[in-house]
Amino acid sequence: MAAFDKVKSGIPQMDEILDYIRMGDNVVWQVTDLDEFRFFAIPYVRQAIEDHRDIVYIRFAWHAPILTEPEILEKVQVVKFDPDAGFESFTVAIHDEITRHGRDTFYVFDCLSELQSVWYTDLMMGNFFSVTCPYLFELDTVAYFPVMRGRHSFDAIARIRETTQLLLDVCSNEKWVYLHPIKVWERASDTMFLPHGYRKSTGEYRLLEDGVSISRYYQTLQQVRDRSQDQNIDSYDRFFTMAKAAFESGHFTPQMEAQIIDSTMTKDGNLKELVRKYFTPADYFALRDRMIGSGAIGGKACGMLLARKIADTELEDYRIYAEPHDSFYIGSDVFYTYIVSNGDWKLRIRQRSQEGYFDAADELKERLLAGKFPGKIREQMRGVLEYFGLNPFIVRSSSFLEDGFGNAFAGKYESVFCVNRGSEEERLEAFENAVRQVYASTMDRSALEYRLRRGLAGKDEQMAILVQRVSGSYYERYYMPCVAGVGYSHSAYQWHPNMDPSAGMLRMVMGLGTKAVDRTREDYPRLANLDRPTVTVYTSAAQKHKFSQRNVDVLDCRDNCCREVKMEELLGVLPFWYKRMVMEHDYEAERMLSDRGVYRDVWFISCQKLLENRIFTGLMQRILKTLERVYGTAVDIEYAVNMDKDGDFVVNLLQCRPLFLGREGEAVSTEGIELARTLFDVRDASMGTSKKSKVDVIVQIDPAKYAAFPYAQKHKVADAVGKINRHYAGSGKNLLLMTPGRIGTSSPELGVPVTFADISCFGEICEVSDSRAGFMPELSYGSHMFQDLVEAEISYSAVFNDQKTIRYDPLLLSEQEDLFEKICPNRPELLGMVTVKEPENLYYWLDSIGNHAVCGTI
Repeated sequence: MAAFDKVKSGIPQMDEILDYIRMGDNVVWQVTDLDEFRFFAIPYVRQAIEDHRDIVYIRFAWHAPILTEPEILEKVQVVKFDPDAGFESFTVAIHDEITRHGRDTFYVFDCLSELQSVWYTDLMMGNFFSVTCPYLFELDTVAYFPVMRGRHSFDAIARIRETTQLLLDVCSNEKWVYLHPIKVWERASDTMFLPHGYRKSTGEYRLLEDGVSISRYYQTLQQVRDRSQDQNIDSYDRFFTMAKAAFESGHFTPQMEAQIIDSTMTKDGNLKELVRKYFTPADYFALRDRMIGSGAIGGKACGMLLARKIADTELEDYRIYAEPHDSFYIGSDVFYTYIVSNGDWKLRIRQRSQEGYFDAADELKERLLAGKFPGKIREQMRGVLEYFGLNPFIVRSSSFLEDGFGNAFAGKYESVFCVNRGSEEERLEAFENAVRQVYASTMDRSALEYRLRRGLAGKDEQMAILVQRVSGSYYERYYMPCVAGVGYSHSAYQWHPNMDPSAGMLRMVMGLGTKAVDRTREDYPRLANLDRPTVTVYTSAAQKHKFSQRNVDVLDCRDNCCREVKMEELLGVLPFWYKRMVMEHDYEAERMLSDRGVYRDVWFISCQKLLENRIFTGLMQRILKTLERVYGTAVDIEYAVNMDKDGDFVVNLLQCRPLFLGREGEAVSTEGIELARTLFDVRDASMGTSKKSKVDVIVQIDPAKYAAFPYAQKHKVADAVGKINRHYAGSGKNLLLMTPGRIGTSSPELGVPVTFADISCFGEICEVSDSRAGFMPELSYGSHMFQDLVEAEISYSAVFNDQKTIRYDPLLLSEQEDLFEKICPNRPELLGMVTVKEPENLYYWLDSIGNHAVCGTI
């Protein structure tokens, strides 16, 4: 480097030893106490002031300030940050501050070791330094960082040594301060890496060359090293080892428990109290033994474990029928470590900005899908595979914010099944790819839109992973649970006029539970209200058959994949007792076939016999109501059920989260409304909070034209709805969407395949049936789309071709100007199919108590 790149440290003898600090250098001081760091930092700051440098003190720690002298503080800008905000928020805030100051700035940082105290792990401290140091170097700054000797693992110090330009070791006694350069980047001398001493009484600096001074130095060094902690393991593991020893000796403290809950379980205040009430120290240590990496296990895993502990503690019969869990957890720290180790942190910061929030997401998603895991993490993943053997497992998202009070994130992140077949390397690669997919799903537009809408865009959303063995049985080549689904302690949608919403409800499917939460073609899960679990809205076998589940999601162990199979394809491999429990005969269809000389069984899925088992339905209701009582709010759960030929069953409680049912609106009467014209008037076909609202924008999709539109191009309609949604975002206008069939279905022939991000700004959604085109509304109570509507307080109504629809006039606004072409000029093929109008006097009323919705002009 050129001579003008050299920087004076304020200590001429040290400049000589190091051949000067250079612009771009990060200088890490490994010290025993902060007075040793101040000994070098204060002259550096005084020299920088003399040289008219821009000086910034980055303050974030609880320790006493590094700089206290008034004459220094007058010339130094002190900027405070809060590491409790989380690794990402803290790191991005400091990155933005460094960006604001630009090139050639001088910095003093608080002690890096304090970050370990806040984030509980050396790993995250190392991650912070690994992303901050290169950026400072890039801007030709000079930065001083202290780090406490013996507090951190050898791995963490090695990462710092690898990243920084200078690593200097300092120790001291009553007479001497010793400086030992460990790393000095791109310069060296015969004596540079030998220890040097500063005599406090005289101010003399000298190289330690004689036997006595060298002996005194190593004596001092040995004394401070003797106070070091075990540096072979991360501080996270050191703490757990200490806490376990304290527990075994009867000295486990509330402070230890609080730190474990904060670092491993949850930061949600409501959940913390429940964890403290129901968990024991042994539970915490068992959890740690099943973790990969460090950090928190995330909301979904915490909710699952907490629900199981509550049920196990409060319900004696739950213990009889509960299937034990043997899950593993990939700690949330691994997510950021994965990003940092693959060199993607700058892209992550760009995505966190307002401009890059959506624009940079696709690129980051691709990078997350292509990264490599650190060797230690891969080895721990091998251990998981060894435990599971060849049994299938599922890799599930469990982010910081997921499944907490107020934010369910229903269906926003991926869950990936691993059938777990093939060689060890093939199974490991499949496991790694599954984790990559979950990580990448944090960049899905629907997830980003959800976080933005819920005011969470700036929050830390570290992704932990829950790895669960798939509960089920083998049926020749196929593997699946007998029944799976979701349960609600309170039903927000009264699908039967005589049901009690507070009794709880189950949504059940045969096979994997994916069909219970996704809107798919042809399939209608069984709904069971737990005050009358065997009752359905259908009056004939033909109706029950028509509105039943046609396809089953299974794990195919021969083809090593998750796939959907026709129910009829499974009949040959299912035992008769199983068919009797979850299926019924369609005797009417069998009779019609026999009249034509065809004799065969006609089965359809109903779960009827299982629902006739009062022991099962009673247990499920007690689980739901107990969780509701303990949580202090309605809850929803995911579960799987396995049975045997003797009628015995076990329940696997897979997930639990607080259920948002919407606010209680003011009572709204729909009786006696005087309308000039009515758009629709429907009874027993709505969901949402009672309200009266003006409709500023109505978007209508013509059922017949949508049905006739080429199948391969139907996604264009969803894209157009999304563009209209974004066009009106932030406008303050209330939007109503009239759409054929099932909104958000994965089968475009049954409805428009929008994601929630495409309809997030609508205030009301109305599904419209059309018998000519085969469209049939279906709220899919319990699906992820349903939960999105509830959380966003979007009202839902359905126009059926039956007695529920009192009046419907789709041509009510046909004379008004269509704005579609102005909003979507690149979609001329959709003109006339999708219309956008801004009526002046259109209103929507919903009486949630009477389940009556009316929309019309006044």
